[in-house]
Amino acid sequence: EGEEEVVRLREFWEKEEAKHREETEKIEARLAERASAMDLRFDNLNDRESTQEQRAKDQEANAEALSGQTRDLEQSQASVRVKLESLSGLSQTEAKKELVEDLQDEARAEAANTLREIKVEVQRTADREAKKIIGLSIQRMAADQTAEMTVSVVQLPSDEMKGRIIGREGRNIRSFEQATGIDVIIDDTPEAVVLSGFNPVRREVARIALGRLIEDGRIHPGRIEEVVDKSREEVEESMLQAAEEVLYELGIHNVHREIVKTLGRLKFRTSYGQNQLQHAKEVAQLAGSMAAEMGLDVQETKRAGVLHDVGKGLTHEHEGTHVELGYRLCKKHEESAIVLNAIKAHHDEEPHHFPETFLVTAGDAISGSRPGARREMLEGYVKRLEKLEELAM
Repeated sequence: EGEEEVVRLREFWEKEEAKHREETEKIEARLAERASAMDLRFDNLNDRESTQEQRAKDQEANAEALSGQTRDLEQSQASVRVKLESLSGLSQTEAKKELVEDLQDEARAEAANTLREIKVEVQRTADREAKKIIGLSIQRMAADQTAEMTVSVVQLPSDEMKGRIIGREGRNIRSFEQATGIDVIIDDTPEAVVLSGFNPVRREVARIALGRLIEDGRIHPGRIEEVVDKSREEVEESMLQAAEEVLYELGIHNVHREIVKTLGRLKFRTSYGQNQLQHAKEVAQLAGSMAAEMGLDVQETKRAGVLHDVGKGLTHEHEGTHVELGYRLCKKHEESAIVLNAIKAHHDEEPHHFPETFLVTAGDAISGSRPGARREMLEGYVKRLEKLEELAM
């Protein structure tokens, strides 16, 4: 009922306002006509002064009437406003405030719904694109894996060579084991000896040295030491060359020589059966490929990828984890913040500060989780051998 009353009042005053407006327009029209007549009759002003005075009085009266009508209209509008406020229980200011608050709440609700829809769509798109990028990266990269070994077998021309390797009272075999740090196992296996040791670099040095001693035929402590030294130099050179080839293939330059040498030691290092130099190269390729798809710094990503596990080349000779050793080495030789962050972040030792380091961690996980990439059981065996070697030394 109150709303109907408001509507009736509003319609009434709208009609009144229209009527007053019409009357005002008529008055204004008459005033305009009279002003025009005054202009035309200006020359006869003296003769018609009385008439003009009367007209002036009429105009004044009309103006007063119009002013009164205007005041009446304003009073009517104020009365309607008071009536509306009384019916609604709100003042004009309060009504405006409530309307604004309602509009704001409605806008927030609509914005929240829109934002949720956008988030769902972005997540769906991101998952799809991430799978696509990873799939493309894996397709572009193919790598062979070598089985993890803790022993090397050296073939002999005949079983008589076993005695020469042992030497008088075992002098030759003791000299060889002392020079290489590798155990020489001579058993009933025909025309073969086994070199056993956890350190793959030492085992490779021993394999090359023993092969040369057998080929040369001169086996005695002095000759053994000489050949082992030359074999060690050859292995060091081969590791350096292997690292340089990997960096060249990846298009990575200006790496400090000490870092290159340490990276090369991964040639003979394995983890869960996965060759670590090959793994480093693979991570660089995977991360670099993903960086290219995402428009990130490809070269810096590949650099961080190939160096993320470089510390593993130092763990046999230095105390500390491979993360600590690799971080110190790269920081010493002023590698970038992205490389340093990748070394620590891929083992969760610090947060990821760059998008490129996320890709390195992803590449590391992909490389290590591919079917056939790693063999878990051998790692435990290797660790047991390492402990046995430590106890024996």
